[in-house]
Amino acid sequence: MDDDFENDDYEGYPYGKHEKPCLFVEPEEEENDEMEPEFMDDRNDGNFGRKVDVNKPNSFALPPKAVAKEDRTTTPYMTKYERARVLGARALQISMNAPVLVDLEGETDSLNIAMKELNNKMTPLVVRRYLPDNTYEDWEVSEMILP
Repeated sequence: MDDDFENDDYEGYPYGKHEKPCLFVEPEEEENDEMEPEFMDDRNDGNFGRKVDVNKPNSFALPPKAVAKEDRTTTPYMTKYERARVLGARALQISMNAPVLVDLEGETDSLNIAMKELNNKMTPLVVRRYLPDNTYEDWEVSEMILP
């Protein structure tokens, strides 16, 4: 039976006589040193034909703008999703040895400590709510009404 593997009929076999076949074969890279000029913009900064009008009010290139604290329109109630995000972020900070802002009564679990801080409104985090008109509102956790 070993005689079947000793012959040299491996010419069309891409892995050779002694190599094991693998499932992934790296594709050959195509070398294209020149870029077509119709895909380049005038500034040649990598946008490849995408011209951005910075003066356009709803352009995707503009960063969101902050809303003043007295002009906020969203509700002060913290949603259950914001609560979960705040608790998770603060528990991670506490587990990485961030200073705890409440008195500990034997608690060692970082999530329980984060819940205690949230209930006492001592969590030093800010919730940022993005709005559809390309603005955002910042709410401190201490000024929000908890669920």
